[in-house]
Amino acid sequence: MQIEKTDLPDVMILTPHRFGDTRGWFSETWNAERLREAGIDLAFVQDNHSFSARKGTLRGLHYQSPPRAQDKLVRCSRGAILDVAVDGRRGSPAYGNWVAVELSAENGRQLLVPKGFLHGFITLTDDCEVQYKCTDVYAPQHDGAVRWDSVGIDWGTEDAPVLSDKDMAAPAFADWQSPFIYGETA
Repeated sequence: MQIEKTDLPDVMILTPHRFGDTRGWFSETWNAERLREAGIDLAFVQDNHSFSARKGTLRGLHYQSPPRAQDKLVRCSRGAILDVAVDGRRGSPAYGNWVAVELSAENGRQLLVPKGFLHGFITLTDDCEVQYKCTDVYAPQHDGAVRWDSVGIDWGTEDAPVLSDKDMAAPAFADWQSPFIYGETA
């Protein structure tokens, strides 16, 4: 597995090796033992799978607050997305900074989004499927969102995105009270 740091050092790109033959390919997307040896020690307890029919569907920016905060390992298994992580940890030198990475079924890349970071993505193709692992189960009372267009992210589109009611009603980043504190374990 290739592991790359991003401009936000806590956010990493994991690219599994693909082993192919005439049938296609095989890829190991997570191996706890091997990644623990590389310094990534996470216990995933929930897998999520989303489908977006239309290009330009935007989901985010989402988070789950402590004590139910989640690390996420995100991959696109059909189509392509621009996946985004925003540092939401008060006191962090990178607070409010973001990183965007294209994830696709073709490139096989995965984005590791740690606790304390907001997460979102926009679909770059029709019929996208996104799968992600989480280190805590969904807890609706800890579910939150920040408005997608309030952090200065270049989503790569001039058209208005397809949004959920929740995402349209989310507060702007400047008005949001982050539950995350830099240096604290969520």
